[in-house]
Amino acid sequence: MMLPTPPHVSTTSLFTLIDYSGVVVGALGGALAARRDTKFQFDYVGVIGLGMISGVGGGMARDVLLQNGLPLALDNPRYLYLALGGALLGLFFGSGMGIRMRRAMLVIDALGLGFFAIAGATRAQDVGVGLLPCLLLGVMTAVGGGSLRDVFSGRTPRVFERGEPYATAAALSALLFLLMMHFGVPAKVATPIGIVAGFLMRVLGIHFGWRTRSVREQKAV
Repeated sequence: MMLPTPPHVSTTSLFTLIDYSGVVVGALGGALAARRDTKFQFDYVGVIGLGMISGVGGGMARDVLLQNGLPLALDNPRYLYLALGGALLGLFFGSGMGIRMRRAMLVIDALGLGFFAIAGATRAQDVGVGLLPCLLLGVMTAVGGGSLRDVFSGRTPRVFERGEPYATAAALSALLFLLMMHFGVPAKVATPIGIVAGFLMRVLGIHFGWRTRSVREQKAV
């Protein structure tokens, strides 16, 4: 099933601004996670590197699979500069972050999750692939950076383990967006609906403590 190609989005649009913001937040979150790691003692290079991987890794993995020119982060150096900036913020100012700032980051992260999922799906649409590949690449864009960070940190990606339904929220965003586009809903309407859906699922999951279950977990009798 092929999907209509979305209209071009200019580099000065809100779409791009949120995309850039997501890279900064992803890199900041990755650097903070590396800084707080209790298993390994990462040095400056390690924290900055893992932060940058978190910021642009998902998008680069998506672009490599699409084989449609250079990955966006390499073609547009702003992505790397922003990822570096976010990682440096996490490295030098992470210890001074209060509870309010961390809560604000969770909200921004939840917003970025849905947006990245739709951004990835949109880039896949531009290449002309079908619904399922668009969905998978949308989810990859949203969770790929964190997964690569975990791999480089020497552990199983958290997105594959029981815990918060992070990938599920990304899949919900991308799927709603793609289905609405398939049935002719304008992109300017489908995009915010998809973003809000993923945002709400992520925020509600954090608020209510929703957790996915291990397939080996047995119900108590």
